[in-house]
Amino acid sequence: MNKTNKLELLKKCEICPHKCKVNRLNGKIGRCKSSDKVKIALYSTHNFEEPCISGTNGSGTIFFSNCNLNCIYCQNYEISQLGIGKEFTIEELADIMIKQQEKNVENINLVTPTSFTVQIIEAIKIARKKGLKLPIVYNTNGYENIETIQMLEGFVDIYLPDLKYYYPKLGEKYSNVKNYFEITTKAIKEMIKQVGAPQFGENGLLKKGVIIRHLVLPNHIDNSKKVLKWIKENVDKKAMVSIMAQYFPTYKAKEDIKLNRKLTKEEYQEISNYIYDIDLENGYIQELGEHEEEYVPKWVLK
Repeated sequence: MNKTNKLELLKKCEICPHKCKVNRLNGKIGRCKSSDKVKIALYSTHNFEEPCISGTNGSGTIFFSNCNLNCIYCQNYEISQLGIGKEFTIEELADIMIKQQEKNVENINLVTPTSFTVQIIEAIKIARKKGLKLPIVYNTNGYENIETIQMLEGFVDIYLPDLKYYYPKLGEKYSNVKNYFEITTKAIKEMIKQVGAPQFGENGLLKKGVIIRHLVLPNHIDNSKKVLKWIKENVDKKAMVSIMAQYFPTYKAKEDIKLNRKLTKEEYQEISNYIYDIDLENGYIQELGEHEEEYVPKWVLK
């Protein structure tokens, strides 16, 4: 499918599982609030991803505006929910990738890219012709169509999907999305099928593979255990896992009785113990500091 045909997919958009079928080429927007224009909030060097992503020189992040989820606790809600950002052409996006490479970053990290998948593919083609050689990281909330992931084959080296919820009701309540677990786990399996088990360079950086991220929510430890158990039983050693303890109440979560506080040390310890109980290996966990609002990314799994 050539560039023109790929962009035609936006005429009846089914890029994400919502399948709004709106004509984005006519400027209409669907659930994700995105038109045919690429919208970017910022691009920068980021040093706080997992060590095998950030490395020494940092990850060349590009934060895309809007999102196909509506998480009430989103820490980047100004970008994902309020749509802060500036519109760029596909050619300009390609130039941004080249500019990031010139900063000597470790990779190009596409954050919340789902809505702009078609445009991103075309931008990567252009950037590669201009000399782009860095690995491409697809940093997603996980709510993806298998067909969209398949379209990315050959363009993405590393997938960083979230796996937020095991229970459908939590997805509906906190992210306004249906069938999150079912859809996301299928997408993750497709990502693994596409890029294979993790491969590292001599410098210890991830060259190819999948890292599944899970944010532990207060008062929902059972949800986390179910998610981690699924990872162990279904994709163990085929992907890495990154367990995040960085939650803090922001955006609309401040108004929710179960999410209006940070993770406690007891909750964190329960998850830490569970990791070893099920012998989950190969990944990262963010350790809490002396104060509950502090966390330190640290390699603790085997």
